[in-house]
Amino acid sequence: MQNVSKFIENAKQSIKENEFVKLILSNKRDKKNDLKAVYLKTVLLKDQLKLNFVYKHNTKDITKNLELNEAFEELQKLLETHFFQALLLSTAADFNLILRKDKSSTLKKSKATTSKKPELKHNHEKNRLIKAKNNVYLEALKVVNASGNILPKKQKKFKQINKYIEVINDVLEPIYFENEMNIVDMGAGKGYLTFALYDYLKNTANKNPKITGIELRPDLVSKCNEIAKLSEFEDLKFIEGSIQSAEIQKLDVLIALHACDTATDDAIYRGIDANAEAIIVAPCCHKQIRKQLNPTNDLKQILQFGILKERQAELLTDSLRALILETHGYKTKVFEFISGEHTPKNVLIVATKTKKPKKDISIIKRQIENIKTTFGIEYHYLEKLISGDKKYFI
Repeated sequence: MQNVSKFIENAKQSIKENEFVKLILSNKRDKKNDLKAVYLKTVLLKDQLKLNFVYKHNTKDITKNLELNEAFEELQKLLETHFFQALLLSTAADFNLILRKDKSSTLKKSKATTSKKPELKHNHEKNRLIKAKNNVYLEALKVVNASGNILPKKQKKFKQINKYIEVINDVLEPIYFENEMNIVDMGAGKGYLTFALYDYLKNTANKNPKITGIELRPDLVSKCNEIAKLSEFEDLKFIEGSIQSAEIQKLDVLIALHACDTATDDAIYRGIDANAEAIIVAPCCHKQIRKQLNPTNDLKQILQFGILKERQAELLTDSLRALILETHGYKTKVFEFISGEHTPKNVLIVATKTKKPKKDISIIKRQIENIKTTFGIEYHYLEKLISGDKKYFI
């Protein structure tokens, strides 16, 4: 088994010289054996270099991380008892070991097929816009622990926060703000997303944000202001108030996530009224339009089913919101915010101010009226807010 020893020495040397890429064991000796192949790579665990073994079975994979001495013992055992072939890839050369039933063997060295060294990390943190380590507000909000590790129950929340920042950044990036950007987050709640947005804009994007979180519950307002102070976020504040009545001095960007039913329209209206550069809302509940749905054509047969009526109300409510925004000089997009596995409320309406509307406003208004007529809708709450017809206010 001289070639086996040489092969293992080559693997050891490649690791020592930081040239190791990966090692593959294949061509199993026993065709009935469930173990098909084994893949090896280097990993760094608590600053200790180890070999990661992935045992590929027919219906499952098993992973082990072994210290180098133990790993090479395991490698030799697998070559002697389980596999006829091993391929070592390094940035210096490739080594192909062929074993045979008659105990003969061949070890071939060839030109390296890759020059890229793999990262020596295990379960490495993804390239997130918001980092978990040394994050004061995420620790205060109990998303991470004191060591910066994401708590198991907050994994989805952390993904949501990062996806949110990614989406908002894409919206704000093309907009020109002369000095500062005044952002209002309506219904800020516990402030997860509000803190993250300020953190990203201020500390990563090097912008000059002034963010105000609006929240009805005084205990949350007080708590969020404490965390903002602890985080040294000087231009982030939370004030008590409602979407309809909160006092706002300047508004460039309005955000309202999961404001229930017509509260989303209240938020959109305040953005339109302030001539905001961007309005970003994630609607929640669509009761106002659902109560009115009363088509006189064959659509009536579809809406006899409660779940379909609910979904149709959602589509109509948000479509009309997007069209109404377009009649006020906004370019609109409606898309999925976070996939359904993370949150059931996953539609985002994004409106950005445009100087040159692509569509004739009169045509859009006619389309709105046609949609309302088709589905027997008397009015959309956002229309009444804009017109100032107070008899419809809820």
